[in-house]
Amino acid sequence: MANSVDKVDVAIIGAGPAGLTAAYLLGKAGYSVTVIEKDPRYVGGISRTVEHEGFRFDIGGHRFFSRSKEVVDLWNEILPDDFIERPRMSRIYYEGKFYSYPLRAFEALWNLGVWRSALCMASFAKARLLPNRSVKSFEDWTVNAFGWKLYSIFFKTYTEKVWGMPCDAMSADWAAQRIKGLSLWGAVTDGLKRSLGLNKRPNDGMAVKTLLESFRYPRLGPGMMWEAARDHVEAHGNHVLMDHKLKQLAFNDLTQQWTMTAVDGEGGQVAIKAAHVISSAPMRELASRLHPLPAALPEAANLKYRDFLTVALMIRSPDLFPDNWIYIHDSKVKVGRVQNFRSWSPEMVPDPDLACVGLEYFCFEGDGLWSASDDELVALATKEMAQLGLCAAEQVVGGTVVRQEKAYPVYDEDYAANVEVLRQEIEARYPTLHCVGRNGMHRYNNQDHAMMTAMLTVRNIQAGARVYDIWAVNEDAEYHESGNEGERAALASVRAVPERLKAA
Repeated sequence: MANSVDKVDVAIIGAGPAGLTAAYLLGKAGYSVTVIEKDPRYVGGISRTVEHEGFRFDIGGHRFFSRSKEVVDLWNEILPDDFIERPRMSRIYYEGKFYSYPLRAFEALWNLGVWRSALCMASFAKARLLPNRSVKSFEDWTVNAFGWKLYSIFFKTYTEKVWGMPCDAMSADWAAQRIKGLSLWGAVTDGLKRSLGLNKRPNDGMAVKTLLESFRYPRLGPGMMWEAARDHVEAHGNHVLMDHKLKQLAFNDLTQQWTMTAVDGEGGQVAIKAAHVISSAPMRELASRLHPLPAALPEAANLKYRDFLTVALMIRSPDLFPDNWIYIHDSKVKVGRVQNFRSWSPEMVPDPDLACVGLEYFCFEGDGLWSASDDELVALATKEMAQLGLCAAEQVVGGTVVRQEKAYPVYDEDYAANVEVLRQEIEARYPTLHCVGRNGMHRYNNQDHAMMTAMLTVRNIQAGARVYDIWAVNEDAEYHESGNEGERAALASVRAVPERLKAA
């Protein structure tokens, strides 16, 4: 029995970038909205910023870039005065050596050695001359693009850490979506020019994302954006209910209305009646809570997710290393990436004598890493920082752990078919139920793509029909990997949103 009943135009599941973008725009347009968010404290989902004793942690690293003028304009509208421009520096750690990323040709040659570098080039030439014509897996795609040797050095170990599965079991869609815009020759020639000092032109964001040199960032982390968005939503008289989990989503055929039931941390329930529902909840979770249950429930149940945790360490050092992040391509340690929060924004670290880093561990909910105690994880992170030579164990003066479930939708060989079956049933049966965002669409959307799916969904609601296909937002892989890290190029971009659907 629900404790209270609320009636609104639109109910929204999840206060991440997609959910809050939709709520903000709907509120501006005069719609009544209620958002439920299961986290008791933070909005922003995986783009939130966690605070611990004055230290702030970004969950995964979130640069603010987009070639969509509309997205950049919305960021500036929500958070007009708090962006800073930060230099981008990242490296790859492999076999005890650091490689600049993007590559610097002479440094890479020196680190790999002439013989191994020659093998990389020969392997690349072989892949170009004799490509695999039947590309099904991540491994197939990447070997075709870079050759086996470079794939084994710079892709295989890290990718298998991230996903917890062999690269030959991952869909080629993952590589096509994330790294299509990066070519080997583009990286090598760019690195060679920079090594020789011949390329003075800064990368302004119209090139491949992985080669960008600077980025915009809220001074207190990405959560600052979404906290501001929540405040705007509530200023319009709408509600963001924290610590409320989705229990059931039921559709009444007679009234054509939804009833969304949510339960809070103390067991209290609220029923929200609405004409439309926008869901950024994981598709697997949404399907299991729909009433009546969808015929595609078995396909939804087969969707998989990769979970993630960050061990944040406070280290006695005013300037530990300059990188924003370091990729760890080393099978001897479990950490996959190390973030340096001061390099993201100095204001995220309150003590000038301390560095604060985040060691990222990719795992499955319930496995050994996920289930380890915070003290065990802090000890592991301390040990691995010393093992990598990034600091001495005695320099670590504190630590904490942040867990993020369902951080990454898994692209296995069946994911696309499973998503399509559920998508088709929802669209045919429930035209007023809208799936948005990364987990809501089971797509590895970046923040700006998640926002665009919400922006187009709002337009569909206003039109009273599905005039925009939000599933087309992320089909252009080059657009996905391209982006502006400053503001100027994005504001000059004329890239259109997906076209309106043609009338039948």
